Amino acid sequence: MNLIDRYNKVRQLSVQICNPLQIEDYVVQPVVDVSPPKWHIGHTTWFFETFVLKPNMMGYQEFDPDYNYVFNSYYETVGNRVIRTDRGNLSRPTVADIYKYREYVDKAMESFLCVEPSPEIKELLELGFNHEEQHQELLYYDIKYILGHNPLFPAYDKHYKAPAFEQKPAGWINIAEGVYEVGFEGEGFCFDNELSRHKVYLNNYQISTAMVSNAEYLEFINANGYHNFRFWHAEGWDWVKTNTIEAPMYWHFIDGGWHNYTLAGLKPVAMDEPVCHISYYEAYAYAAWKGLRLPTEFEWEVAATLFNWGKSWEWTESAYLPYPGFSKAEGAIGEYNGKFMVSQKVLRGASDATSPGHGRITYRNFFHPNLRWLYCGIRLAKS
Repeated sequence: MNLIDRYNKVRQLSVQICNPLQIEDYVVQPVVDVSPPKWHIGHTTWFFETFVLKPNMMGYQEFDPDYNYVFNSYYETVGNRVIRTDRGNLSRPTVADIYKYREYVDKAMESFLCVEPSPEIKELLELGFNHEEQHQELLYYDIKYILGHNPLFPAYDKHYKAPAFEQKPAGWINIAEGVYEVGFEGEGFCFDNELSRHKVYLNNYQISTAMVSNAEYLEFINANGYHNFRFWHAEGWDWVKTNTIEAPMYWHFIDGGWHNYTLAGLKPVAMDEPVCHISYYEAYAYAAWKGLRLPTEFEWEVAATLFNWGKSWEWTESAYLPYPGFSKAEGAIGEYNGKFMVSQKVLRGASDATSPGHGRITYRNFFHPNLRWLYCGIRLAKS
C-alpha cells in the first residue's frame, strides 16, 4: 500500500468511528480523562499539520494559527495549549469548522505525498499513522463513556456488534524458569517504549489460558469482595470507599439482574464474556481473592505466543518503566512516551476498540491504576 492510500485509510477510519454520533455528542467532556470526540478529530489533524506539513512542505499556509493552542495535547516543545479539563468548554471551533480543517490538511498531505519523502519523514508519517490509530481506540473509550453515562443509555449504534472473540478453554500454561528475550525487534513500526530488546530472568510460573469471565467476576461481587479490605491495596481500598465502587464500570443492577452498557445500548451482562472496564485495583483484588496474582508484563509477553489476544487490554503487575537502553528522541517527538513513565501500570494485549493491524505482542499500553473507562480485563498467573 502506498503512502497516500495508507494515509487516507487511517484518516477515514477516524471519521467512520464518528459517523453514528449526533452533533451534540461531539462536544461532551464528562470527566477529565474523556476528551470530546471533536477534539480527537482536530488533534489528529493538528499532528500532521504541525509535525509534517509546517516544517517540510514549502509554501504551506497554516489553516488557523489559533488551532495550535486548541489541539496541542501535551507537547511542551510546541507551545501553550488549552488545559485538558477545558476541552469540553470549547464550543468553538465548531464540529463543521474542525471537519473543514481536516479536509484542508488532508488535501495538503495528498499533495505533499505526491513526491517520495525522505526516510526521516517516512518514519515520522508512520508515527502519525500509529498516533491516529491510538486516538481511534480512545474515541471508542470516550464515546462509550459519554453515552454510557447518559441516564437514558442511548446506543452508539443499535446494530453494533463487537468483533468475534473465542474464549480459550480454562487451563494453565506452564513456563519454565530461564532467561528470555523481550521487547521489539525486526522490521516494521514500534513505539520507542518497546525498545530495546533485552534479556529477563523469569522463575517458573503458570499463566491462565482464559481471561476472567463476567460470571467469575460476579462470584467476587457476591462474595462481598468490594467490602473486604483484605483483598485490596490500601490505595485501592481508599478508592473503593471514596467512590462507592460496587461493580465494574457500566454494570447496573436492574429488576433483579445485572445489565451493562454496550455500544449497542443497555444489555443483560453476557456471563461467558471476559469481564471488562475494571481498574488495576479491582484486577489485583480479584486475583488476591482467588489466591492468585496478575502476571508481570514479561511473563505475559513470553507466554503470548501460546494464546491469542485478549478481548480487552490486560492489566499486568508491572510498573510502566523504561527498558534498558531507552532514549527519548530530540524535540517534541521525544515527549511521546518517556515523560509518562511514572505512577502507571502496564497493560498488554489489544481490545475490541484496537484498530486493525495496530496490536502486537510487544505493545506496552499504560494507564493509572484507578482508571477503567478503557477496555481492560484480567488474566491470572501463579508461581
